[in-house]
Amino acid sequence: MFVEMKTITVKEGFAQTVAERFGKPGAVEQMPGFVDLSVMVKRARHGEEQVVVMVRWESEEAWKGWEKSDVHIQGHRQSAKQGRPDYIIASSHDTYQVSVLKPAAPAAL
Repeated sequence: MFVEMKTITVKEGFAQTVAERFGKPGAVEQMPGFVDLSVMVKRARHGEEQVVVMVRWESEEAWKGWEKSDVHIQGHRQSAKQGRPDYIIASSHDTYQVSVLKPAAPAAL
């Protein structure tokens, strides 16, 4: 399994805006090898907020297929034309090869 992680730091009050954007249906769900997508919002009392988007893929090759796909490239071109929203302070992107995966234990009957 292969994991892509995006960490987005936003101004206070904008974490849900980012979470909702990534929560909308999109082309990624239709890509071969896509497993799932999770959006996590870091609990913060005041100040900057952080959103982490985790996308799991069956393999690195499946992720590369998404990265090189026309729909993904066009989406980024469209975003570049619109410009980065002013509420985004910083963002980072990392990828990981999953070394250990522990599934949940079956429920006792």
